[in-house]
Amino acid sequence: MKNCFREGAITPNFIANSIAHHQVKTNIGAHQIFLGQVRADKIDDKLVVAIDYSAHEEMANKAFHAIREATFEKFDLTCMHIYHSYGIVKAGEICLFVFVSSAHRKMVQEAIEYVVEEIKANAPVFGKELFEDNSHVWKVNN
Repeated sequence: MKNCFREGAITPNFIANSIAHHQVKTNIGAHQIFLGQVRADKIDDKLVVAIDYSAHEEMANKAFHAIREATFEKFDLTCMHIYHSYGIVKAGEICLFVFVSSAHRKMVQEAIEYVVEEIKANAPVFGKELFEDNSHVWKVNN
């Protein structure tokens, strides 16, 4: 079972390298990528400056693995990767990177939507929204 967590933000360089590594897989005809980014929301007149992500890593990785396996059963994919941030991610930075590949575009388009919704609904990852005044509130997934 793969560890899907990355400490801090998922960097553009990490994403670019992931894409580059797939160029040798010539049976792939389409990729679809979802990037989740931390928003600078205003909640009760306070600005979110970061989210501090936490999880019971073993349980969360089991959930990611189950989502991955269910996705492979449901869709004809060549490969799929899920990466989620752990720790503090600032507003504007990437916190979720999902990358699916298949021989055909329609398959990846449907699969990416399925994966992201399953992660939001079933992965036990928790975010504490950190405000500019150093207060915080637990994030509600939506």
